[in-house]
Amino acid sequence: MHRRMPGPHGSLFSRPRPSKRAHSFRPAMNVGKSGYRVFSANSTAACTELANRITERLGVELGKSVVYQESNRETRVDVKESVRGQDIFIIQTIPRDVNTAIMELLVMAYALKTSCAKNIIGVIPYFPYSKQCKMRKRGSIVCKLLASMLAKAGMLMAVFGRPAGLTHIITMDLHQKEIQGFFSFPVDNLRASPFLIQYIQEEIPDYRNAIIVAKSPSAAKRAQSYAERLRLGLAVMHGEAQCSESDMADGRHSPPFVRNTTGHPGLELPLMMAKEKPPITVVGDVGGRIAIIVDDIIDDVEDFVAAAEILKERGAYKIYIMATHGLLSAEAPRLIEESAIDEVNCRCAIALQVVVTNTVPHEVQKLQCPKIKTVDVSMILAEAIRRIHNGESMAYLFRNITVDD
Repeated sequence: MHRRMPGPHGSLFSRPRPSKRAHSFRPAMNVGKSGYRVFSANSTAACTELANRITERLGVELGKSVVYQESNRETRVDVKESVRGQDIFIIQTIPRDVNTAIMELLVMAYALKTSCAKNIIGVIPYFPYSKQCKMRKRGSIVCKLLASMLAKAGMLMAVFGRPAGLTHIITMDLHQKEIQGFFSFPVDNLRASPFLIQYIQEEIPDYRNAIIVAKSPSAAKRAQSYAERLRLGLAVMHGEAQCSESDMADGRHSPPFVRNTTGHPGLELPLMMAKEKPPITVVGDVGGRIAIIVDDIIDDVEDFVAAAEILKERGAYKIYIMATHGLLSAEAPRLIEESAIDEVNCRCAIALQVVVTNTVPHEVQKLQCPKIKTVDVSMILAEAIRRIHNGESMAYLFRNITVDD
């Protein structure tokens, strides 16, 4: 019987010794033992702050890349290390220039796909254009358009049998949960409510005397979810300020009041009457209590300030506004600061405080208004990245989360 002789490396059953040359040639890269990398789609310090927090919790380095605008405002992305065969997570926090941020994400996703990345997962804590998820008059559902763009980024690589564009998205508190149906790949819609509830319990000493307030009936389910977990009461604000901007946005003045006489003579449609909402009222007792208004997005704060004034008139002595995404556009910091120092008949000023998470960079707004506080949500984003890469269940991140939250 023919016997195979041991080769120059020893016995067939012995483990091959690693080459010293291979170890000395191995470069230091942003990859752990499990083989994934994390990049930021924006190189500015304000936008990379959340990415640095996430990578610090994961114990990896942030991927080496440069994202910048050329003199003609074109976006250029340079990836400085190999990503071949790796799971890539792109973190994109949306700054003031939303459209540029979207282009940065698309260009980086395409650059990584053409560099032979295995999977590309977008981590977009605040998903832009999420408010434009319904048809308005002769407008368009821009959120659906953006979802299609993200899925098709890097479409040329689909010819070679590889997935095209992003293969997964991690986001937080979509404006409408139905937005997940716009995508052709998995979307994990995380929740910030556990962190905001923890802030209420730890930072508001007498929160047991508080009441959760919904700024509108559409926010009542979210407010009810907070109230049930905190064992607090619930109040709902109904109606709207007269001559508000929503009159022009919700189509109440279209079609016109006159009957259309140009149609078929035998067809007579009923007259379409314009809808009308009553003035703002509060359903629930807020007298002598702390009012906590909860919502998903706080952008233009005029409605929130008006709601705070109504709650103050109803007897609330301290008002908190809590939201996941603090866009705080335009004159929001100034309006918050002015509303917080309102004095009537030389009485003590009512306390108004805005609490948001760090899904959107707002350091400039915090410098303008010290009443804006930030809650860090990098922990749950880092855990989501780890679980997705390792193929673990995401159910743990949604424990004690109600359907309406």
